[in-house]
Amino acid sequence: MRYAQIVIGPAGSGKSTYCTYMQRLAQDSKRLIEVVNLDPAAEHFDYQPAIDIRDLIQLDDAMEDEELRYGPNGGLVFCLEFLIENQEWLKSQLIGADPDNELSTDPDDDYILFDMPGQIELFTHLTMGKKLVQLLESWNFRICTVFLVDSQFMIDGAKFLSGTMAALSVMANLEMPHVNVLTKMDLLSKSARKQLDKYLDPDPRALLNDLTTESAWGRSHRKLSEAIGTLIEDFSLVRFIPMNIDDEDSLQDLLLQIDNVIQYGEDGDVKMHDFDPPDNEKENDDSKLFME
Repeated sequence: MRYAQIVIGPAGSGKSTYCTYMQRLAQDSKRLIEVVNLDPAAEHFDYQPAIDIRDLIQLDDAMEDEELRYGPNGGLVFCLEFLIENQEWLKSQLIGADPDNELSTDPDDDYILFDMPGQIELFTHLTMGKKLVQLLESWNFRICTVFLVDSQFMIDGAKFLSGTMAALSVMANLEMPHVNVLTKMDLLSKSARKQLDKYLDPDPRALLNDLTTESAWGRSHRKLSEAIGTLIEDFSLVRFIPMNIDDEDSLQDLLLQIDNVIQYGEDGDVKMHDFDPPDNEKENDDSKLFME
């Protein structure tokens, strides 16, 4: 069994940083976690990708094509479609058909983070994200979607509602085990940190109270906001795990929860160890020999 995290989130939510620190944490724990870059527009990241979509296609290729003439968003959609159409390239990289591939030594132990583009429409209502997940499942990957939201974005009822509904859209479209993460906790001010519990274990209706009382739009659409709050609460989706890159315990707790979601390590063989019999058993055996 292979394992994978599909790392999704809006642009600037910290996806590449997440991948970098998770890989470092694994190295400190004597684990191997590889990162695959599937963002054709990526320019810089601190990890060394084991596989890079830019070796297949780059965003500039789609934008500079005289026939296509795509903009940045259309170009990203085209690049992901091109990847799905050329899935044999990705398959050869992932499962070791390529003898130079770093992942080919023991594919059954693969644990891979897929660093995705920041255009979340690829996963909320378009089909490319779901097709990618289905491909990975067909290649024996057990998958968890990790949806990142900048904690600085979740500071009031309106923004909380927006971020949570985006997460719900991703979960509904991909139909995969799903973990929500609040990133950049290390950048929050002291006053914002005091409100941490408000975001980690929130009451949607209480959070939406600000929205429905402090703005004209909220007052005019109070029933709509309350209905959305009830929907979020019923789906139990408003649970976020904090990630502070300056706190190793925070990273370890997050990785442990994701490991539990994808049942990492549960298929491994139980290792048996032969123990020497206790000293009293040895003495009894020796006495029997002596009497004989």
